[in-house]
Amino acid sequence: MHKILIVDDETGIRESLQGVLADEGYETERWRAEKNASNSCAVEHTYEVVLLDIWLPGIDGLETLERIRELDNAPEVIMIPDTAPLKQPCARRNWGF
Repeated sequence: MHKILIVDDETGIRESLQGVLADEGYETERWRAEKNASNSCAVEHTYEVVLLDIWLPGIDGLETLERIRELDNAPEVIMIPDTAPLKQPCARRNWGF
């Protein structure tokens, strides 16, 4: 079974994604946004996929993505975009947005 980590600062989004994925047979875990940076090393061998919010308080999703990519056997990461327009022109250029 595929293990998926959902990282988002909005409870409703975390719960909705977990519900949909559970209905499809995936095992999921949810983390509040502030937990992601301090525990990103736990991702290395635990999850196959991370659904990661781009705009997080504190360390943002882009910086978290960078840290995850440095891990051996890094999981696949799918960025969850905000519905608001991208706010950081520098980040858009550096990350292909």
